[in-house]
Amino acid sequence: MTSAKWIKVGLTLAMSAAALPFCAQAQDKPADKPADKPADAATPPAPKEESSVTDHSIKIGSQTIPYKATAGTILIKNEKDEPTALIYSTAYTRSDVKDTSARPIAFVYNGGPGSSSVWLHMGSFSPKRVATVNAEATPPAPYKLADNANCLLDKTDLVFVDPVGTGFSHAVGKAADKDFWGVDQDVKSLAQFVNTYISRNNRWNSPKFLIGESYGTFRSAALSNYLQSHDGMYFNGIVLISSVLDLGTISFNAGDDMPYVFYLPSYAATAWYHRVLANRPDNLPAFLEEARHFAQTQYLDALMKGSRLGASEKAEIAKMLARYTGLSEDYLSKADLRVNLPQFMKELQRSRGLTTGRLDARFSGASYDLLGEFAEYDPQDTSITGPFTAAFNTYVREDLKFGQDKVYHTASDDANGNWDWKHRSGENFGFPGSPNVEGDLVQAMLTNPHLQIEVENGYYDLATPFYATEFTMEHLGLPEKLQKNIHLQYYDAGHMMYLHDEDLAKLKTNIANFIDGAAKQ
Repeated sequence: MTSAKWIKVGLTLAMSAAALPFCAQAQDKPADKPADKPADAATPPAPKEESSVTDHSIKIGSQTIPYKATAGTILIKNEKDEPTALIYSTAYTRSDVKDTSARPIAFVYNGGPGSSSVWLHMGSFSPKRVATVNAEATPPAPYKLADNANCLLDKTDLVFVDPVGTGFSHAVGKAADKDFWGVDQDVKSLAQFVNTYISRNNRWNSPKFLIGESYGTFRSAALSNYLQSHDGMYFNGIVLISSVLDLGTISFNAGDDMPYVFYLPSYAATAWYHRVLANRPDNLPAFLEEARHFAQTQYLDALMKGSRLGASEKAEIAKMLARYTGLSEDYLSKADLRVNLPQFMKELQRSRGLTTGRLDARFSGASYDLLGEFAEYDPQDTSITGPFTAAFNTYVREDLKFGQDKVYHTASDDANGNWDWKHRSGENFGFPGSPNVEGDLVQAMLTNPHLQIEVENGYYDLATPFYATEFTMEHLGLPEKLQKNIHLQYYDAGHMMYLHDEDLAKLKTNIANFIDGAAKQ
């Protein structure tokens, strides 16, 4: 999530040139000889790639795995062969492998848009992981960074990538960071990075994977389609962690009732977790199946009636909603049966003086304005930002020997707030709607019928609710044979399910099995 500044050449020279005729006519004083210009003043130095390679080993299960960590930048260029950006990545490659054609490689990134890869890097599959407290704020520094027993290096090499404007990645030359802030701009820059990395490291014949989280799943759909159709680079599999392909499914736009339907099962899971239900059932999966059924039948039918919904039926639906959400019937009636996410986060534990988390609803934090309508912040986000930021900044400099004089940007609010959401993909009929890359994923799977998709869902994820993801995956319109290539997994955690130690182990097992299967088809 940075910016570059250049200026100052020409004005003084222009003024001097304009003064020459006057100086030539002045006989009493010869014109001063212009001072020689430094050779490097006219043209900025060409941007250079940097890298640091260090050797390490890690024990995963019964194996001791030697590996190289390469922290460095790759220069990308425009169609005129002009340098436009340096993209930073941290690559972990097993160093005792002679034939890399049988060795999988995975490109890993987070989302935002405007997020670096620090969250997956320091929390999930890399050789090192920062220790945090489960579903609570982690105490202050010093933070503990330890070997990660759930590292994926036993199954695949890993390349953690930071998009332009995040991490150490930044625009160079005549380009600006904002030139890369958009759906298609982002895809093209990362496609060039992936292509360059694969070519330089002779990995064209390796099984290849994309692992993205949140907006990173949106990116993966478009990126895989672009690389396959534009560069002929086919992938074995894509891992979608906390997925969203149609941003309309998580946008509470006026007149659109579907997001309320999609969020209901996640509201139910959250209410169940915080024990605010009047008659809390013991079995969460069974309860969520009930919530799904209610959401797609009686609740959807009531919302579709709009102003035609009668008072008695509205009261009955409010009563049922209270059973699933833990919110009062009075509140639900006043909300016209439609409670958006910031309202739910604020209201669910208002009586306790607490705000409920968005990225992970298991987290709670103190509410400031107890009369406010909307949540003021996300308790999960604030609970982990400090530990992850400090851990990576220490690790990259001490262990990876890179970035001593650089600033690592974990996130860019500028990128997020100035993102270009236009996306060219296929035929559009009617007026443009919410950004959507479902068509990209469909095309990628039609082009490459062996492409496997693994979808990871957290029950307590209120950023990308699991029921919306289920709806998306079930409405791609794929042939039955290709539909079977999509595999959904579930976790008792939130958007970043790897924050829960037990679910990190489960996530590692699921993705390891997925990579094994997709690499050996």
